[in-house]
Amino acid sequence: MELPRETVYRNLENSAARHPQRAAIDFYGSRLSYAELRRQVDALAGHLQRRCGVARGERVLLYAQNSPQYVIAYYAILRADAVVVPVNPMNRTEELRHYVEDSDAAMAIVGQDLLGEIEPLGVKRVLPIVYSDYLTTPTDLPVPEFLKAQGSAEWREALGANLTPGSHLAAPDDLAVMPYTSGTTGKPKGCMHTHTSIQATTVAYLYWRGAQEASVVLSALPMFHVTGMQAGMNAPIHTAATLVVLARWDRDAAAMQIERARVTNWSAITTMLVDFLSNPRLSQYDLSSLKVLGGGGAAMPEAVARRLEEVIGLPFVEGYGLSETMAPTHINPPHRPKRQCGGIPFYNTDARVVDLQDFHELPPHQVGEIIVHGPQVFRGYWKQPEASAQAFVEHDGKRFFRTGDLGYYDEEGYFFITDRLKRMINCSGYKVWPAEVESMLYAHPAVQEACVIGARDGYRGETVKAVVVLKSAAKNTSPKDIIDWARERMAAFKVPRLVEFVDELPKTASGKILWRKLQEEENRK
Repeated sequence: MELPRETVYRNLENSAARHPQRAAIDFYGSRLSYAELRRQVDALAGHLQRRCGVARGERVLLYAQNSPQYVIAYYAILRADAVVVPVNPMNRTEELRHYVEDSDAAMAIVGQDLLGEIEPLGVKRVLPIVYSDYLTTPTDLPVPEFLKAQGSAEWREALGANLTPGSHLAAPDDLAVMPYTSGTTGKPKGCMHTHTSIQATTVAYLYWRGAQEASVVLSALPMFHVTGMQAGMNAPIHTAATLVVLARWDRDAAAMQIERARVTNWSAITTMLVDFLSNPRLSQYDLSSLKVLGGGGAAMPEAVARRLEEVIGLPFVEGYGLSETMAPTHINPPHRPKRQCGGIPFYNTDARVVDLQDFHELPPHQVGEIIVHGPQVFRGYWKQPEASAQAFVEHDGKRFFRTGDLGYYDEEGYFFITDRLKRMINCSGYKVWPAEVESMLYAHPAVQEACVIGARDGYRGETVKAVVVLKSAAKNTSPKDIIDWARERMAAFKVPRLVEFVDELPKTASGKILWRKLQEEENRK
């Protein structure tokens, strides 16, 4: 597929020119047209440049829930030639500190529900988001209470000033968005994505999924994450689709909006769909508008996929990708998907399976590391030249990204993910990096040593388990004490749900903790 050599902002500009009166966003029944969306984006970009001093290439933190303001802020940052740093709104102050300091953020745009988390960090310029500003139409939809709160008028004043931004100078190969991903070292790393690497999955995504000109997309996945960002925001805006935005997952709100807004496309994760299917009121809703159902993050269990086809009448089309690849490197063909399968390589993408030792290429059905080459692959990790170098390998005359995932492909070219080379836990599609959780647990006054592993969980797929050696003076500490302490300091999905106390952790001769041995023991349970 030929990709446009344009910035991501131009997608909005073009869609607003083609369909100015079409609804761009439906936020619990309150609507915003494409013309108005673009007007507000440009006004906010003018504010960022002229009042906040945001310069070309500077990083701006975007720390908020899904909302019209999230979309406006994202595109305004790009219109101002700056770089979006999307942050998980579940992150707490100490987790947030690293994003602020590592990205050298010029300012932050923050949901008012999260101001308390960022205030201790001393960010010089903060623009608050008040979600209720965009709830303009009365509704009987189950709107989360936190969205109804009133607050600062700063956002309204910024848009009301209607400042004209300077010429849009960003080039296709300029840095545009920097999502963070963790790794074995424990500290999250910024993935440097250009307008070009974002466009590689933005432009192609809905075409692959079978989008029509007037698609209506349920945007329930969080937009800070690359799957929600691409499937729920950037790709729909490129095709002038309507985004039906949910700030928080709610199975009734989702079903009601599918019926009322006539949703055609929905990308979801397994836990959402399990909850959706378990709704005793599901049969009361008209879901007949749905045409495309898919997602990724974790393999869809066979039983859930079968139930989905029975209830909704659609196959679940799985895909596979990473923060480093701006979502998909693989998606199943919508007309012939295979279950529990990552799919076939995406448009313009070359994927191989190589031997772990010498990187020679493996034939079908042999497990090795999946490596990918394509326009969606990131430039490298922000301020991490060594980690960037290790993330790539030269193969067959090309620079391939090492996914760190093990898998194989079958004789038809479908790829299957079997295991991880990297140490990571997948909780409901959220990636948890054990080293990051361990480094925080070591701050607990009772913890002498800690090792974090994954435990099986029937609902979440995996859950976080901490194996802990207590200090001798803290033997009266309970697992609940550790869990409660962690809950105050970590995003909810990172908090250990299980804590096991042991007298000692298995170690190598050099003193390294044998996490893999503990993981294998847990897997045998």
